[in-house]
Amino acid sequence: MKKLSAALLLLSTAAVAQPYDNSLTEEAIKQRLQPIGSVYLAGAESAAAAVPTGPRSGEQVYQASCFACHGTGALGAPKTADDWAARLAKGSEVLLDHAINGFNAMPPRGTCMDCSDDEIAAAIKFMTKN
Repeated sequence: MKKLSAALLLLSTAAVAQPYDNSLTEEAIKQRLQPIGSVYLAGAESAAAAVPTGPRSGEQVYQASCFACHGTGALGAPKTADDWAARLAKGSEVLLDHAINGFNAMPPRGTCMDCSDDEIAAAIKFMTKN
């Protein structure tokens, strides 16, 4: 009986000492249940109107899509001016073609599938100047 009491005491202590689960708080539950979209009345400014439109700068494209490889040199991606020298020697048309269509380990458009050709060219200019 003494061993059973000790075991029950140990189990009850372990149950009380469990870490607090934040995923069950009222605030966490409200966050998970929030609607994904929103509704607005005709004539009111939509959330989409607040999103900037137009072409992205070379730096914006680089930060969003190019940095993972070109900022780290992953898979041999050119990172420094010395790395870019041999590629620049082939000409800007070849470099742009490789960026758009993919070349060696680089996927087409460098994973920026919604980038225009001009945005990709701007990203190349940004990368080769740094």
